[in-house]
Amino acid sequence: MYRILDKKTLAPGIRMLVVEAPLVTRHFRAGQFLVVRASEHSERIPLTAFDVNSGAGTLTIVVQEVGKSTLELGSLGPGDTLLDVVGPLGTPTPAEKHGTVVSLAGGVGAAEVILDLELLKSAGNYLIGILGARNKELVILEDEISQRVDELIVCTDDGSYGLHGFVTDGLRQLIEKGRQIDQVMAVGPLPMMRAVAELTRPHSIPTVVSLNTIMLDGTGMCGSCRLTVGGEVKFCCVHGPAFDAHQVDFEELTRRQRRFLEEETISLERYKRMMGLGAAASE
Repeated sequence: MYRILDKKTLAPGIRMLVVEAPLVTRHFRAGQFLVVRASEHSERIPLTAFDVNSGAGTLTIVVQEVGKSTLELGSLGPGDTLLDVVGPLGTPTPAEKHGTVVSLAGGVGAAEVILDLELLKSAGNYLIGILGARNKELVILEDEISQRVDELIVCTDDGSYGLHGFVTDGLRQLIEKGRQIDQVMAVGPLPMMRAVAELTRPHSIPTVVSLNTIMLDGTGMCGSCRLTVGGEVKFCCVHGPAFDAHQVDFEELTRRQRRFLEEETISLERYKRMMGLGAAASE
């Protein structure tokens, strides 16, 4: 059992949990992830940690309540426990000096870039962060990212805060201004990462995306997370989660991500009825 020590609401439907997991924190590195299960009958879901304190034995995760399993996680609080916190999994981010690195984070992807930014800054890179959300209310971790980058651009879909547009609009402006960009890193919703890849491809800007595919065991045995990269079959949980964006078959990946939409909807509605949840569940 892994005890929850603290909880905070970052935005409507977005919770931050501080979890006691000393063995996991001991070896956790930037770019890696966890597989978390709330209870015996819960789904195993991949999450990342944006703060790891090996001294205190704690890690901090961010959960957006979009389905049954994330609603269940979001309902927990200090004193509650998680049944499983498995990790660290995946391949760590290399501590390389590229030059100028643009890091794009859409939605809760903001939580996933924190450790990468710290690592890249320690390697001597100049960092430009582009943070996006649907509206001002859903912008999260702006201060934390601002402290780790040299420049920060905030974008909102509705224009209620920062640049009116998507994170790709912020990146496009940098490209059109002729800014030197040696590496782009993107994490967020799959359509957003695909759009970033298509934007940087004509300019031959090296681009890496951190993929959150459907997973089960997280060790490469089940094959649920397989995808095609550069014409070869890869497993996101062991070969990733970061891949060359220009080599990813996004069309195939998008189809695979939709495999269980019907089952996910049924599970969510059943859970809401069981818990007596309605519109208040997303507040």
